[in-house]
Amino acid sequence: MSKTQEQSVNLDDVMRKYDRESNTRVWDGTPGIIIKCIMAAFSLFCIYVTLFATFLEEIRLTSFMGMIIVLGFLIYPAKKGEQKANYMPWYDVIGMAVGSGAYFYFMLNAKTIIQQGTRFTPMQIVIGVIGVLALIEITRRCVGIPILVVAGFFMVYAMSYGLTNPDAYGRIRYYVRNLFYTKEGIFSTPVNVCSKYIVVFIIFGAFLEKTGVSQFFIDLANSVAGKYAGGPAKVSVISSALCGMVSGSSVGNTVTTGSVTIPMMKKTGYSPEFAGAVEAASSTGGQIMPPIMGAAAFLMADFVGVPYSNIIVRAILPAVMYFVGIFISVHLEAKKLNLHGIPKENLPKLSKLMKKIYLLLPLVMLVIWVSTNMMTMQRAASFAIVLAIIVSLFDKENRITPAKILDALASGGQGAITVAAACGVAGIISGSITMTGLANELINAIVTVANGRLIIALILTMLCCIVLGMGVPTTANYCIMAATCAPILIRMGVPALAAHFFVFYFGIVADITPPVALAAYAGSAIAKSNPMNTAFNATKLAIAVFIVPYVFCFSPQLLLIDTNPGQVIQICITSLIGIFGVSTALEGFLRVKMSPIVRVMIAAGGLALIDPRLLTDAIGLALVAVSVAIQIVLGRKKTQGMIEVKRTKRNDHDDN
Repeated sequence: MSKTQEQSVNLDDVMRKYDRESNTRVWDGTPGIIIKCIMAAFSLFCIYVTLFATFLEEIRLTSFMGMIIVLGFLIYPAKKGEQKANYMPWYDVIGMAVGSGAYFYFMLNAKTIIQQGTRFTPMQIVIGVIGVLALIEITRRCVGIPILVVAGFFMVYAMSYGLTNPDAYGRIRYYVRNLFYTKEGIFSTPVNVCSKYIVVFIIFGAFLEKTGVSQFFIDLANSVAGKYAGGPAKVSVISSALCGMVSGSSVGNTVTTGSVTIPMMKKTGYSPEFAGAVEAASSTGGQIMPPIMGAAAFLMADFVGVPYSNIIVRAILPAVMYFVGIFISVHLEAKKLNLHGIPKENLPKLSKLMKKIYLLLPLVMLVIWVSTNMMTMQRAASFAIVLAIIVSLFDKENRITPAKILDALASGGQGAITVAAACGVAGIISGSITMTGLANELINAIVTVANGRLIIALILTMLCCIVLGMGVPTTANYCIMAATCAPILIRMGVPALAAHFFVFYFGIVADITPPVALAAYAGSAIAKSNPMNTAFNATKLAIAVFIVPYVFCFSPQLLLIDTNPGQVIQICITSLIGIFGVSTALEGFLRVKMSPIVRVMIAAGGLALIDPRLLTDAIGLALVAVSVAIQIVLGRKKTQGMIEVKRTKRNDHDDN
């Protein structure tokens, strides 16, 4: 077996271990072709429905989820390690038929069910229970246990305490009816947005991947930053930011780009823990990178009720600050270890890469079409798919052939299973909260504890987001946060958009925050480092994500809310300096190693700059400036001392 094959096997193992979506059945030969054609047909159906269908929304949503259940059982085995080719056990066949049958029953009888109001027969309740259980099982297989633990808690709460009907069957009937037969549960906003927008963008991402755009991003990052000190780490930051915004998976992006960047970082001189952490932190940050934001941008536009173009414009500054924080850390680490960049002769030439700039045309046109309201989001994504096929014709290596079109459609269909299942469970969670009034109780509890102090409410909400977001995919993660945590901040007076950005950021950061830091653990598996140390390093590198959300809650001008250019410039400057101060303090190095006193000073200065008031800005700037000045002076003394030592040695040598 070649080294390349060995690496491929290892990467597959890493994906299976940390990414449930990669634990799929093995379909070979004719059965494999049939399954691929079924998934491709599902993708085409989704594109057709979102563009042209005019039938009832209940029919659209139930048919969509019914097919998701079918594909879920076809693709994902009941447990890890079931690798027998072309085999599906009898119980999965029954589960697929019965589970999808519940949704298809609703689809075929949608008009009757809508008109019957609250009069549901016991048989209809049983069908609803089957539909809910089938969704939960598919979610367990392709998403994992953490999101089901959260959903299970809210379901048990609803049945035990939240619903007031004293009759057990009455509670079950009311609960199942709302979860399965209305738009308050499974078929609420998450699944609706998933079927209308997200699936088409997932398919677009699959086609974009076939054009070779990921490798183009990595080569571009190498060309721009590879030659500088610690170049491979800087390449990791840039390439992961670019690739991650499209991938929609922190773990998937960590493994994909990390397979290239992590070995390069280790070879340059970075420790395995640091190399794995850089990739994990950067890949996780890709989920907050506009214009795609791991598909959460479309959900946020729907939840907040603002145009998609507003979301991506307001997301730019916070995302830039996040990656600037990581970039500062990897640069200082390189300087501290005296690391060099990649030799120029080993780097791709920028002039040669620019000849492939056309690969970005589908992504650029997608943003233009949507942000200028020339097209709806789903129509723009569909046109972008066609454009991706066209631009690939100019590249012999990555030309999209009919076979690749089939592969891309199948890949898009498979990617939709995980997102749709997670969105369905997110609907169960939000429905349970709405039905029981738990949202108001949670909001009131945190507001009471905060006692009017926003900072306390922000800290408590942050902790809730990190716990609820553990191991949950990006889209479902945001749905849960939007239903449970965002209302808390809105009640405290935070603008709705800022509140939604806050909870989205801290939900995502759970991917690198111990104990369930799946992206960090995936990075550590590639780097062959200690998983927990890698997770802590990733958290330290991503310190900006623990600062920036507080900045735009205290000062929404960072999100371009009720602001003017002067205020935006001021906040950007002070926030970037604040991130620099905190990142430098955590690294403990600037020109020379920092003393404990200087580290405390520059950290305090950086934290003071979070508060947008002029007084705290002035104090923060003074502390950071003094700390930097001390380090510059000490650095010059060290340099002068080294020169003197060399001069003395040279004189002694001449005398001899």
